[in-house]
Amino acid sequence: MTKSLDDTQLSELLKEMARSDSVELKLTVPDSGFRSAVDSLDLDPLQAQMRQVVFFDTPDLALYSGGVVVRSRRMQGGTGDTVVKLRPLPKGVKLDKDRRPKGLSIEVDAMPGGFICSGSMKGKTAAADVRRVARGEGKIGSLFSKDQKALFAQHAPSGLRMRDLSVLGPLTLLKLKFSPKTLGRAMVAELWLYPDGSRILELSTKCAPSEAFQVAAVTRAFLSEHGIDLTAEQQTKTKTALKFFASRILAMSKEAEIEAVPA
Repeated sequence: MTKSLDDTQLSELLKEMARSDSVELKLTVPDSGFRSAVDSLDLDPLQAQMRQVVFFDTPDLALYSGGVVVRSRRMQGGTGDTVVKLRPLPKGVKLDKDRRPKGLSIEVDAMPGGFICSGSMKGKTAAADVRRVARGEGKIGSLFSKDQKALFAQHAPSGLRMRDLSVLGPLTLLKLKFSPKTLGRAMVAELWLYPDGSRILELSTKCAPSEAFQVAAVTRAFLSEHGIDLTAEQQTKTKTALKFFASRILAMSKEAEIEAVPA
């Protein structure tokens, strides 16, 4: 689902895929094409799983600016998960599976106009624990494993600890897995619902690096046949969420400062 890349970009993409475990092809649908995409792809929202995602960062997004994303999610049914992500993957990270940090998986995210290689260390937790921390009733570090904390400590900006982070969220999303017969492979539709009423619909599919170009071509053809705009400006779910909640924290802080000034 990528646009045409020049020779330099293509060479870099091939290098990134060579050191990755998987490739995820992504496309965000513009809001103007949301309804037609849902109808054309026959997406049934009642078949989707409701989730809540919570990010952890500083109000000025020091972690994100430093290439680190810390996130937890809770899902229907009582399960939850966590991730410490290095995005983009630092050049110094060992890529051989027997040399890289335990539990770190390498993935290339490719979307129209670009791509990025990231490293993710995932963990499991309980939905109730995620909710408790999101409500400010527990320590952020309690959600993450020893290995995740070690990865965070190694790559977070100097002096920044998990206990210094703010809760950014929660944000509600709907995740729907579907397998179009004419495509012959599984896809995922995620609808992120932001508190201000805005939304982002992302379509994606995962594959092995060795089949990425073939899968991209087939998927592009499939989406084009269903009227999906492949040339629209792409949105980043995580960046949009982080900026939204960080700006709200800063706004609340300024209001508190104004109220504290004597009349």
